[in-house]
Amino acid sequence: MSVGVTTSAPLPPTSDTSRVKSTFSLVDYVVFVLLLVLSLAIGLYHAFRGWGRHTISELLMADRKMSCLPVALSLLATFQSAVAILGVPSEIYQFGTQYWFLGCSYFLGLLIPAHIFIPIFYRLHLTSAYEYLELRFNKTVRVCGTMTFIFQMVIYMGVVLYAPSLALNAVTGFDLWLSVLTLGIVCTIYTALGGLKAVIWTDVFQTLVMFLGQLAVIIVGSAKVGGLGRVWDLASRHGHISGIKLDPDPFVRHTFWTLAFGGVFMMLSLYGVNQAQVQRYLSSHTEKAAVLSCYAVFPCQQVVLCMGCLIGLVMFAYHKEYPGSIQTQAAPDQFVLYFVMDLLRGLPGLPGLFVACLFSGSLSTISSAFNSLATVTMEDLIRPRFPQFTEVQATMLSRILAFGYGLLCLGMAYISSQMGPVLQAAISIFGMVGGPLLGLFCLGMFFPCANPPGAIVGLLAGLTMAFWIGIGSIVTRMGSSVPPSPFNMSSFPQPSNLSAITLTTLPSTTLSRPTGLQRLYSLSYLWYSAHNSTTVIVVGLIVSLLTGGMRGRTLNPRTIYPVLPRLMALLPVSCQKRVHCRGYSQDLGVDSAMFPEKMSNGMLKGSRDKEATAGPEEGPVHQGSSPTFILQETSL
Repeated sequence: MSVGVTTSAPLPPTSDTSRVKSTFSLVDYVVFVLLLVLSLAIGLYHAFRGWGRHTISELLMADRKMSCLPVALSLLATFQSAVAILGVPSEIYQFGTQYWFLGCSYFLGLLIPAHIFIPIFYRLHLTSAYEYLELRFNKTVRVCGTMTFIFQMVIYMGVVLYAPSLALNAVTGFDLWLSVLTLGIVCTIYTALGGLKAVIWTDVFQTLVMFLGQLAVIIVGSAKVGGLGRVWDLASRHGHISGIKLDPDPFVRHTFWTLAFGGVFMMLSLYGVNQAQVQRYLSSHTEKAAVLSCYAVFPCQQVVLCMGCLIGLVMFAYHKEYPGSIQTQAAPDQFVLYFVMDLLRGLPGLPGLFVACLFSGSLSTISSAFNSLATVTMEDLIRPRFPQFTEVQATMLSRILAFGYGLLCLGMAYISSQMGPVLQAAISIFGMVGGPLLGLFCLGMFFPCANPPGAIVGLLAGLTMAFWIGIGSIVTRMGSSVPPSPFNMSSFPQPSNLSAITLTTLPSTTLSRPTGLQRLYSLSYLWYSAHNSTTVIVVGLIVSLLTGGMRGRTLNPRTIYPVLPRLMALLPVSCQKRVHCRGYSQDLGVDSAMFPEKMSNGMLKGSRDKEATAGPEEGPVHQGSSPTFILQETSL
């Protein structure tokens, strides 16, 4: 079945790089400038609307009044960076459609956050996800989690700004540092002044631009080849349509199990515990709206993945129809740009639309990084130490922090330009940190016996394991005697994943099967989050049991997810009655006054105070049955 409009006389492609660079016309520059102007206008509108009356809650949490749809689109845009827009089609173009099965992981990867992480975070009335770690463990664990996150994001945000600009410069001649400075300055202004509400609404606009840019490439490209039916037929005839590969070997780069189940842990590290996403959940006006926004991301993610994969297939078919149209000796992250510039030449405005699409991906990711970094720095590091700050002072300091992180991002972009081969390791560091942080939160939520020493040692063990395997894999492959293929320079294969972006950028196959440590280093990048989070949990539990568990410590029941009662509820009623008998039928009273809660200045206090943040209006917090189950499970 042919989809799309066919053309009888397509423009002949060109392989001349200078000719490709000349296709960026005045109209394209106008389209690109419009993106920046409108993004800045949206941000400034929310910044100056009510200027002088902004509170710290409004700046960092959009006053907790956001509705479902804008939050969902912002969740989608946050990790749909330019790196992913360039990387997914390149992955499909090189290796076929096996990667498409990653969409199977989205179901559990979004269902689990919607029903486990969001309810716990929302009912605790948090601002920073790492406040949970203090409520569950202690302040030291909270600071460790916060510093790990800051390190992760600072390393990454300069790269996500620099790498797409570098690729764009190589293909179109677009000035490298002009694009870096323009993106950085525009993003810093609207993020610092407008806060989270400005970031969310600019994300909505930028998501639409990304969608239109990719859709234009699919429509024009499939039309020039002869329709999507022709695209699929060409890909199928050349063996580019992959079947379900059921090999359970975790050391194989892409299999169904690796993509469908290893990808779940990758999704959980992004949509479950990452501050950039948690902050959006918590900005929703109700818990139900937060859960619905997570549900709404699922179809959006599937559409985005399909569009990226279709662009890759269109690239493949176009290359078969018009050999030489893609610079196959270029870096893989430049394939898409060479293809698009060749495809859309002679269509003024469309090359500019795709460049706007790329820069929208960068803007949405970087603005989320600025905002989340300012939030955790303010809430986890500054306000607990300086509780005397007034609302005005805190609001001003938050803006200064966002500006500071914007300048730091530009500095990191410059450092990235000087790193050369080390750049890949810098990007990979992002992926090495996501898994251990996921393990730390899971350790606290699912294992009541876990204590603070276990959490700290577990996190350190997870980070050590992550860096050992990640850096070891890169160094081993860099030292391999295998000659590099034309597809191994700087691939970015993730559609919505900042947690494992370049762990596959080096040759994915070797001439001989690795053994020993080299075998461990060949673990598929999609299992990294699962491996590292499991390390945190196992080591954390062992250390906790050796140090006496939670004996002598107070456990806040609202920080635990009642796993056993929820599993019991799945059994038939007759079985529940037999197993239930004594263990879960007692109605233990819960004195919430003994558990600390968060004050407006980021510190903890007892809930006997009438000003406690989790007030009576938050009904789900005070449901009688939930604490009962939690305490009884804890007693086991």
